[in-house]
Amino acid sequence: MQITHLKLENWRNFLHVDVPLKKRMFLVGPNASGKSNLLDVFRFLRDIADDQGGFQSAVQTRKGVSKLRSLHARRYSNIVIDVAMEIDGKSWTYRLEFTQDNNRRAIVKKETVAANGRCLLDRPNEQDNQDPELLTQTHLEQIQANKDFREVVDFFKKIRYLHIIPQLIRDTDRSSGKQWSPYGGDFLEQLVRTQEKTLKSRLRRIVAALKVAVPNLKELELNRDDRGTPHLRGLFSHWRPDAGWQLEDQFSDGTLRLLGLLWGFLDGAAPLLLEEPELSLHYAVVRHIPGILARLSRRTGRQILLSSHSAELLSDPGIDANEVLLLKPTREDTRVTVAANEIEIGRLLEGGMSIADAVLPWTAPPIVQQLTLFGDAP
Repeated sequence: MQITHLKLENWRNFLHVDVPLKKRMFLVGPNASGKSNLLDVFRFLRDIADDQGGFQSAVQTRKGVSKLRSLHARRYSNIVIDVAMEIDGKSWTYRLEFTQDNNRRAIVKKETVAANGRCLLDRPNEQDNQDPELLTQTHLEQIQANKDFREVVDFFKKIRYLHIIPQLIRDTDRSSGKQWSPYGGDFLEQLVRTQEKTLKSRLRRIVAALKVAVPNLKELELNRDDRGTPHLRGLFSHWRPDAGWQLEDQFSDGTLRLLGLLWGFLDGAAPLLLEEPELSLHYAVVRHIPGILARLSRRTGRQILLSSHSAELLSDPGIDANEVLLLKPTREDTRVTVAANEIEIGRLLEGGMSIADAVLPWTAPPIVQQLTLFGDAP
C-alpha cells in the first residue's frame, strides 16, 4: 500500500504542490517551512475516514477552513487535495476540493474517486444538487456511499502518525480513554491490545535492537500493577540481584523514543508518518534509522514519510535524491521539489557529497550567524 503522487492547492503553506512519492521520503526544509503541514495532509484524510471522525470534525480540529487555506490564496481559493495510490496492485486516485459556506461550515465542492482510470465517484451528483446539505460530508465517511471504493477508505484509516513524547508514556494517567495517540499517550495500552503471541514476538525483536543502543538492557516485559494499569519493566545490568528492574517512568527519553519508534515500525502496513525521529537519540543510533526503514520497506512494503533536520540521519549513503522532498519558503508560499530535480544539488551529489551535505545548506537561514549577536546589548 503506497501513496504514489500528491497534488495540493491552497493547503496551509502551499499554493501548489505536485510531487511523486517513493517508499521512503525524507522531508527537509527550514523551521516553519511546512514539513508538519505537509504530513498533516495524510492525517487529515485519515481523520475524515476514521469511524470516530469525519469531514467536519477533521476541519474543526484544525480550527476551520480559514486556518487550512493558504493566506496567499488568490481568486481560486478552494483547497484541493489530490492523491494517487497503489493498493493491492490496483491504481487509485482520490480528489477532494472544499471551501466554507456563509456559516463557516466546510463544504465539498468536488470529490472524485477512480480505480485503474475508471471513474467510480464524481460529486456533486444529482442527489447533491437536490439536497446541498449532503455536501457537508464526504463519501469517505458514508458506509452506504463508499462500497465501490472501500479499499481507499480502509487505506486512509490505517495511516499512522508518530511523534513520541516520552513524558506522555511515563504519565500513565494521561492515557486513560485514548486510542492511537500519535504522541505516545496510549502507547502502553496499544501493547495491551496486541495479541499475546504478536506482542511477545515484537518485544523480542525490539529488545534485540535496544540492546545495541542501550547496552545495559537485558530484558523487557509488559505487566499490570494492582490497579490494572499497564507498565513496561526493563531489567538492566546491576551488581545487586534484582536491583536492575526499572519501570517506564525511569527510562531515559532516548530509550522511550526509540522503543516507540521500533514499535511503530512493526505495527501496521499502511504509510507511517514520522516527525524528527532523531530527537533524544545518540547520533550513532540516528545514522542507522534510514537503514532500518529501508529493510522494513523491503520486508513489509510499508511506506514511510519523515521530516528531519539531522545531518547524521541524512548522511546515509543509501538515500537517493529522488527520496528527498526539499521545502523552500518564498515570499508567497513554500515550494516543494524533489531534490533530484535541483540541478545544483545533482552536481554536488555527482561530486561525491552526501544528501546531508548537498541539501541541508539550502535549508539554513541566510543570516543564521547573526544569532551569535543575541547576547550583545541593544
